[in-house]
Amino acid sequence: MKKGLYLLPNLFTSANLLFGFLSMIAASNGQYTQAALAILVAVGLDAVDGKVARMTNSASAFGVEYDSLADLLSFGMAPGWLLYNWFLGSFGLFGWLAAFLFVICGALRLARFNVQASQKQRYVFTGLPIPAAASVIAAATLLGHDTVGNFHVLNTDQPLGLVIAIYALAFLMVSNVRYRSFKKIRIKRIWSLPLVVGGTFVLIMFALMPELSLFLLSLSYALSGPVETLIRRKKPEEDVIPAEQ
Repeated sequence: MKKGLYLLPNLFTSANLLFGFLSMIAASNGQYTQAALAILVAVGLDAVDGKVARMTNSASAFGVEYDSLADLLSFGMAPGWLLYNWFLGSFGLFGWLAAFLFVICGALRLARFNVQASQKQRYVFTGLPIPAAASVIAAATLLGHDTVGNFHVLNTDQPLGLVIAIYALAFLMVSNVRYRSFKKIRIKRIWSLPLVVGGTFVLIMFALMPELSLFLLSLSYALSGPVETLIRRKKPEEDVIPAEQ
C-alpha cells in the first residue's frame, strides 16, 4: 500500500510526459490546435501530481527530479517545437534562436526551482513558472487559429510582436520577479461578493469566448509578477516625507 502511494503521483507525472510527447507529434504533423490542447492537459496533470503527493504524504526526491524532467519536455521542448513549426521556422536563425531560448530558459528555471525546493516555503515563485509560460504559448496558439467577429485575432503574417513576446516569456522565467503560487489563499469576508460576481463573469466569458478568455487569463498571470514588482517599488517612494526647504 505504501509503495502504491508513492507510485500514484508518478503516474500523473508520466501522463504529463505522455501529453507533452503527443503535443510534439501533433506539431510535427501541422496539427497546432491539438498540440496546444495537449500542452494544456499536461499543465493540468502537472498541477495534480504535486497535490496528490502532498495529500498522500508521498513526496520524494525521485518525484521532484522526475517531475522536472517531464516538465522540461511538456513545457519547454513541446512549446518550443510548436512555435518553430507554427511560424518561427520562417525566420531562420532568429526564429530557431527564439524557440531554443524558450527551452533553455525553461531548463534553467526548473534547475533553480529544484535547488530552492529545500528552502523554506514562502508561497511565492522566483521567476515565471514554466507551466505558466507554456500556458501562454498554448493559449496564444488556440487564439491564433480562432476567429472573433470574422477576423483573425493573432496575425501571424506579421509575427514580430509574437517573437518579442516569446523572448519576454523566456527572460521572465529566469528573472528574479516574484509570482504568487496561490498555495495559501485567504479570502476576506468583504471580498466574498466581488469574488462571486467576478467568478460568474469569468465563467460567462469562458462559455462565450473560451480561447480569448484562456489567453487573457494566462497572460494576466504572466504580467502579474512585473506589475506587482513595480507597485512594491513605488510604495516606499510614495511613503517618503519630503524634506523641509
